[in-house]
Amino acid sequence: MEPPFAHRPILAPLLPAALVAGALAFSAALTPTLIPREGMTQGVLAGIAFLAVYGLTALLVGTWRWMGLPRWRPAWLSWLARGVALAIIIYGLAQVTAWQNAVHAVAGMEPVETARPFIIAAVGFGLVVPGIVVGRVARTLVVWAANAMARFLPERVALTGALVITATLFWTLGNGVLAGALLRSFDRAALQVNTLVNPEIAPPMDPARSGSPESLLAWEDLSAPGRARTVSVPTAAQIEALTGTPAMEPARVYVGLASAETPQERAALAMAELKRINAFSRSVLVIATPTGRGWIDPASVSSLEFLWRGDVASVSVQYSYLPSWLSLLLEPEYGAESARAVFRAVYEHWRTLPAETRPRLYLHGLSLGALNSERSAEVWDILPEPYDGAFWVGPTFTNPLWQEFTARRHPDTPAWRPVVGDGSLVRFATQDGIADHGTAPWGPLRILYLQYPTDAITFFDPDAFWREPAWVRPRAPDVAPAFRWLPVVTFLQLLADLTGSFSTPPGVGHNYAATHYIDGWLALTEPEGWDAPALERLRVWYATRGL
Repeated sequence: MEPPFAHRPILAPLLPAALVAGALAFSAALTPTLIPREGMTQGVLAGIAFLAVYGLTALLVGTWRWMGLPRWRPAWLSWLARGVALAIIIYGLAQVTAWQNAVHAVAGMEPVETARPFIIAAVGFGLVVPGIVVGRVARTLVVWAANAMARFLPERVALTGALVITATLFWTLGNGVLAGALLRSFDRAALQVNTLVNPEIAPPMDPARSGSPESLLAWEDLSAPGRARTVSVPTAAQIEALTGTPAMEPARVYVGLASAETPQERAALAMAELKRINAFSRSVLVIATPTGRGWIDPASVSSLEFLWRGDVASVSVQYSYLPSWLSLLLEPEYGAESARAVFRAVYEHWRTLPAETRPRLYLHGLSLGALNSERSAEVWDILPEPYDGAFWVGPTFTNPLWQEFTARRHPDTPAWRPVVGDGSLVRFATQDGIADHGTAPWGPLRILYLQYPTDAITFFDPDAFWREPAWVRPRAPDVAPAFRWLPVVTFLQLLADLTGSFSTPPGVGHNYAATHYIDGWLALTEPEGWDAPALERLRVWYATRGL
């Protein structure tokens, strides 16, 4: 008796419809999206796009056959499909340099001589071939299991069971074995980076900084990002040299993971350190929530320290040593728990101080830091006495407040620079400034988002798999005119942009430039004594340092 499900040789020709669809996806993946991509990344993306669309099309073809619908497959169809697929891929590789230069043009970058089409082809096909083989091995296992179970089960039940068993096997191997090994490798590497003590960086001598001889926090326990933060520029001397006016030494508190066991204990240490350095006597106090690995963007708070001539205290508490994406994946609530503990400790003391003498209190965070900073304060807890404002930069696409504000924008404003209400509570800025709110005043509680339209950390949309994201129309000036939404492919492109957004030049993707931090803090805090020439000197100071 013939088995009900036929085996297909692993080396059998590719399905014609799926081959052409995969080739279209391969070339479409090379078209512009938000940020420039190097040849290796392009090759990986194109190969994955081919496999994804090939697999989906093969599934549709298989479903068509399963339903017993008529088939049309003359002998010459396979050869025609191969020729068409090859022509489509060659066209995409021929156009890839022009497509990448379209992204470079709107990003203000120099054009490239070549986008490395041969590297793209080698890497892409290096993924496609083993991917097809793995897919066919999986199909063989399904057919084998289905035929075995069909001896005592109805055919459809046998096939369903075989699919479940094979999917479980591959998921266990991929998620439990390979992913587990990768995560352990990432964890070890991140821990080594976090504990690295650079012998060229000496502990600060200024008592207003954590890790100094007078500090309650040991220099070795601050973590590598914390040590970099406490000794970063500017100093009072640098501020005075640039402004020509007297300045204070900025006060910086940083509590590392190794400083205490729990988020609550680290928050208590932060409060004790703030009181030790008399931080609540400063004009401005910032709770700067770090990214996943504990990093604070060098320009993010230092620009505020310049603008207020050092009369600023800032506090940051590390909650992880993992990269933001991994921290969000493995411990999504831990960062929020830490941020809430720090906010409660600082806010409860701040609100007991006389309103006329206490510092202005601001929340700040970049990327995952913006997400956890958003989640640190419950609205009903601060209604009687709100803090002064928040400056959230490069918010993630999962930020709950950001999502709510964007959804409530005026319908005639774009999703990448929305106007919400009359602008008295929240405003959005891009590299081109804050959206126009007419004569409407900004209220006592000011929230400002800075976001680049090319930042996929902010504008990644899971629904892009099947529908066009809201930010596509109207299109931002720094998004290439050649960008087109395509189902499945654009989703994969945005995933690639999301992982690559950290390696872009300042002012593009997720790399926020100092000049836009300056603009944001100026609008939010309105420091006195800054005219156009002084601001230009400050911008030049950062530009010469590549920030």
